[in-house]
Amino acid sequence: MQLALYRYSLPLRQPLMFKGHRLKSREGLLISINGQWGEVAPLPGFSMETLAQAEAESLACLAALKRGDTTCPALPSVQFGFDCAQRAWPANLPDPLPAYPLLQGTPASLMQSLSAPHWQASPPKRLKLKVARYAMAEELALIKQLGKRFPTTQLILDANAGWTQEEAQRFCEQLTLEQIDYLEEPCASFADTIAVAEATGVNVALDETLSRGDAWQCHPQLKALVIKPTLIGSLNACEALVQRASEGNLRVVISSSFESDLGLGLLGRLASQWAPNEPPGLDTGHWLTARVTHVLGEVMTHSLRCIYRTSSL
Repeated sequence: MQLALYRYSLPLRQPLMFKGHRLKSREGLLISINGQWGEVAPLPGFSMETLAQAEAESLACLAALKRGDTTCPALPSVQFGFDCAQRAWPANLPDPLPAYPLLQGTPASLMQSLSAPHWQASPPKRLKLKVARYAMAEELALIKQLGKRFPTTQLILDANAGWTQEEAQRFCEQLTLEQIDYLEEPCASFADTIAVAEATGVNVALDETLSRGDAWQCHPQLKALVIKPTLIGSLNACEALVQRASEGNLRVVISSSFESDLGLGLLGRLASQWAPNEPPGLDTGHWLTARVTHVLGEVMTHSLRCIYRTSSL
């Protein structure tokens, strides 16, 4: 059995904040099991485990496979990596739909960047905007300007559970709801999120609720499940969410957590399988200045740090 574990570190175009963690580079692990790859990349501020913990469990699982034992990783990022590296992928999966653009940065810098000619020439059908990060008045002014500049574009707002119920309600009361596709996780609790939806009429989506494994129920204003497989971990658990979404007539959006190009490729394949008619939330690759694979998909192992290998790959 051919087994290997590599570590990568990819610089970010500019430092990014993830719930109090300032990252200048994205670090993670790549697993190879008989030539099939998976990625282990806990995201600081969002994952329960550190990269060091994920590396230790990955090494233990590889040692178990070498002995001929089965593996049952406990950490979500490791579950995702090993599930992908051992998955029986469907043949001839179509390419996923193009991902919608993700906007992240100060309101002033975003408005400047959106003045570029290519934005004016072909406005996207959807834009995703991170909110609950800057002054509420500045974010609302940006949303208003976006609505004027791109009147046919639907906005997906993602608060990452950054508001109290009262703050979220005050924010939503000032939105033009016709411009908003949905608001993702305005509050830390499902009850507060639904209370905001009922009070203001805004449609909502779940994200962190799913990654934490918290309880939730269908609701007329709950429109989508934003599934982040690298944070949820088990692909069986993700498929159970996809099935529950189908039963509740909810949209499924497969979303990334700033993985490498290899991880984004894996997520794109899952999006093609689980949500072929929904554009995925995978527009994070442009934040990275380097790749781990050639354009044809081959992993550039020479540029990675080898941590474990049983034979030449």
